[in-house]
Parts: sequence; structure tokens; C-alpha cells
Amino acid sequence: MTQTTRIAVTPGDGIGPEVVAEAVRCLETLRTKHGLALEWTRFPWPSHAWHEEHGESMPDDALAQLKQYDAILLGALGDPGPMDDPDRYLLSDSVSLAPLLDMRKGFDQWVCERPARLLPGARQYLADDRAKDIDMLVIRENSEGEYVSQGGRLRKGTPDEVATQMEVFTRKATDRIIRYGFEQARTRAAEREKQGRARSFRTLDGRSCESQVCLVTKRNALRHWGDLYTEAFEAISQDYPDVATHHELVDAACMKFVQSPWAFDVVVASNLQGDILTDLAAVLSGGMGVAPSCNLNPTDPDMPSMFEPTHGSAPDIAGQGLADPTAMLFTTARMLDWLGRKDPAIAAAGKALFDAVAADLAENSRQQRGTHEIGQAVCRRLAS
Repeated sequence: MTQTTRIAVTPGDGIGPEVVAEAVRCLETLRTKHGLALEWTRFPWPSHAWHEEHGESMPDDALAQLKQYDAILLGALGDPGPMDDPDRYLLSDSVSLAPLLDMRKGFDQWVCERPARLLPGARQYLADDRAKDIDMLVIRENSEGEYVSQGGRLRKGTPDEVATQMEVFTRKATDRIIRYGFEQARTRAAEREKQGRARSFRTLDGRSCESQVCLVTKRNALRHWGDLYTEAFEAISQDYPDVATHHELVDAACMKFVQSPWAFDVVVASNLQGDILTDLAAVLSGGMGVAPSCNLNPTDPDMPSMFEPTHGSAPDIAGQGLADPTAMLFTTARMLDWLGRKDPAIAAAGKALFDAVAADLAENSRQQRGTHEIGQAVCRRLAS
């Protein structure tokens, strides 16, 4: 008998509840059509509303509750909107986003994966026709680095105030994120070969490979962790002679993401630098409204991974039914694909959802539609 897969649904703030509602409708349609052993529970936290009522963004035992689930589907955290309400309950970003970091660290979700592929119908921001071939996967180290929250403020509020913010990098976390990048490069090359869209990347010694990993650092200025990443990258690359390698400094990488994004395959970066690069990659692949994101723990099956769209809470349009749920639906498809490692039926449902959202995007890219209208259109495709 197939074991039931359980999802914790956390809609959060702003447009989060609106786009998550469409994702749940799609899950309901898929569960019915495919007979999935799938269930979910909605949590009103973390959110501004919960904080306003309880004085905290989520209960003390939140992580213990979430650990009972196989995955977490998160809408958005931050300013709840609407922005024209000057009296809305508003928290600082450091407070409202803290639960996100708590979940990533608490469940050791050490991989943040954000694909950037320009699908038919998505807005092409770059005029160069080669931009149609954008297909990269940015892999961000998600457990340490610049986001460890080590530091503090001394003499706060005085002219002599001092703020310290430490960066922490370990060889263990460095090795595992770089090796994961190489493994994903091989997997992507194999998938492209099956689909008849193989790519070619040149190595430094003139060979041609079907995949590539680009390491991004700022080793010229941040030498200690930059050298650690570089040395680990060089050592691990010896195990993957079939994968081309490349290195960019983060400022040059930003420039080349815009100049020639089609030249990248898999990109591995630190927590902060990967955070910035993935937002840029999202725009290159059509904008925040179509970009999915995953926070994964590939090594511990007892820990839930978390899935959230790249976009934020969009307080300027919150509550108006205008938010595009496409990124949320693509994110949900990736969640089902991840959960499908244990249940092939769920993996098939994930592919069906991805295909339905992609088809809707291609067919209706020039139309202005509301949140629920897009969700309904995708559900109709799923049910047919």
C-alpha cells in the first residue's frame, strides 16, 4: 500500500494566500484524476496576521509541527499590503523573514535550486534572439555563508554604534554544494539528450562537453572563503571529467548573465551571491511571476524540503486578485517532482502540472488575466 505523502501549506503574507489557493485547487484536481495518496494541512503561520495576534511570527513548536510533513509549500513572507493602508500591521523584514531562515536552517535545506529557462510565452527582456536559449540552473548554498546571522550591534543608537556581520563557511558545506552542482549538470545533460536538445560547452583544454558548472565567488576581495570554494571546486571537478568547468567573479557573472546568459548551464554560488544571481536569472527567464524556487535537503529523507516561488509578497497588488500564480504553480510542480522520488504517481502528476502551466503560458502570454482565472484555466487542462 502506498504511504500517504503529506504537505504543510503555509500561505503567508501579501499575495501568498491568493496564489497558494490556486496551487491547492490544482493539487485537488490532480489528486482526484490520478488517485494520489496525497494530503495537506493549511497553517496560518508564519504570517503578519499571526504575529499581530500572538506577538510572534509562528509558535515555538512550529518546526516540530512542520517536521511531521514531507514538504512545505510556502506562499510569501513580508509586507502584507495593501500599500494604500497606512495603518496596516507592518513588521521589519528582519522579523517577517526570520521564519524562512529558521526553516532552512532547522531542516538543513542546504540547496536552494532556481531554474531559469525561457519558456514559450514568457516575456523576453533581452533583445538578442539567442536569449531564447536561456536554460540554466542556479544552485545557491543555503545553509551558511553570509546568512548565518552571527554578529551584533554595539552601542546601538549612538554615534559610536558598531555593527558586525560574520560570514561562516565550512569545508563540509562547500564540498556538498559543489558536488551537488556537478551531479545536477550530469542529470541535466542526460535529460537534454533524451529531449533532442543537447548543448556543447568548451573546456579549458579545448575539449567539448555536454554540460558545464560555473563557480561564482568574489575571491579577489573575499579571499578566505573564495579560495576555499576554488580549491574545493578544483578537487571535486577531477571526479567529473565529462563536465566543463568555469569560474566567474560575482560582478562579472552579473554582467555576463545579461550579456550572454545562454552560455551558462549550472551555476554554483554562496548564499548571498546566489540570492542576488537567482533574482537576476529569474528576470532573464521571464520575470519573477514565472520563476519557481526550491529549498532542498537531498541527504536526509526525514527532513521536509520547502518550495516557494521566487517572487515576494507584492503588497502593491495584494488582495486584488491580480497576482499571476504561474510561479507558484511551477513551484508546486517541482515539489511534486521532488516528492515523486518515493511515489511515481506523484512524479507523473508533477509533470502533468508543469506541462499544463507551460501550455497555458504559451497560449495566453499576451492576455491580462486575474489570479483565479489563470488557476481555473490550468485546472481545466489538468482535468481534460
